[in-house]
Amino acid sequence: MEVYTEHVRILIVAATTMEVGPFFRKLQPAPSRGPAVRSYTHGGHDVDGLVTGVGMVATAAWCSRVMAQTRYDVALNVGVCGSFDPTLKPGEVVHVTSDRLAELGAEDGETFLTIQELAQLGENEFPFTWGELVNPAPPANATLSRLPAVNGITVNTVHGNARSIAAVTERFKPQVESMEGASFMYTCRIHDVVFAQVRAISNFVEIRNRAAWKMADAIGRLGETALSILDHV
Repeated sequence: MEVYTEHVRILIVAATTMEVGPFFRKLQPAPSRGPAVRSYTHGGHDVDGLVTGVGMVATAAWCSRVMAQTRYDVALNVGVCGSFDPTLKPGEVVHVTSDRLAELGAEDGETFLTIQELAQLGENEFPFTWGELVNPAPPANATLSRLPAVNGITVNTVHGNARSIAAVTERFKPQVESMEGASFMYTCRIHDVVFAQVRAISNFVEIRNRAAWKMADAIGRLGETALSILDHV
């Protein structure tokens, strides 16, 4: 992607206000464009903030509506996530370059069959690449390029059971999980929008242990990183 020298239109997508509230407060408010969208300016660029609500259905529906109404030069999905990778610790910010709809398929006894294994969708049928949603051309951005590139899964039910954690880890070998990322990437591919999924790790994926979460640290680092990405557009 070219480095922009003039103003561009940017879409920032998040599931909850909690994740992006501190970041949005650092931008200059502008007249809003419609439901769920709040508009801002920053560094001469137009920035729309879309808070979709939690989950892949809400994210896909709202992103598709907004992207159909307005053409964006760049879309960023920002939020928190859980880490399967012990080297990726709470508070760290990552760039999710590939994601997977981990629950899309069928159970066959103790075996899970992906939608591709069921022959309901081709391994490389658009927008998938070998069963994954892959970002083919992230924005050329100095801040983004410094973030660890990771693979993720997107789920309706976050993992908190030792058996299911072991099973999904063996099946897909994910590094992080969220409840929205793959649906955002799917929508961007459909609408042909340049995009990046940026997440801050709030916790390790383990038996639910809120005492070990670093949510405030994650949200703080996420906001700093998102602002730096805008500064380098």
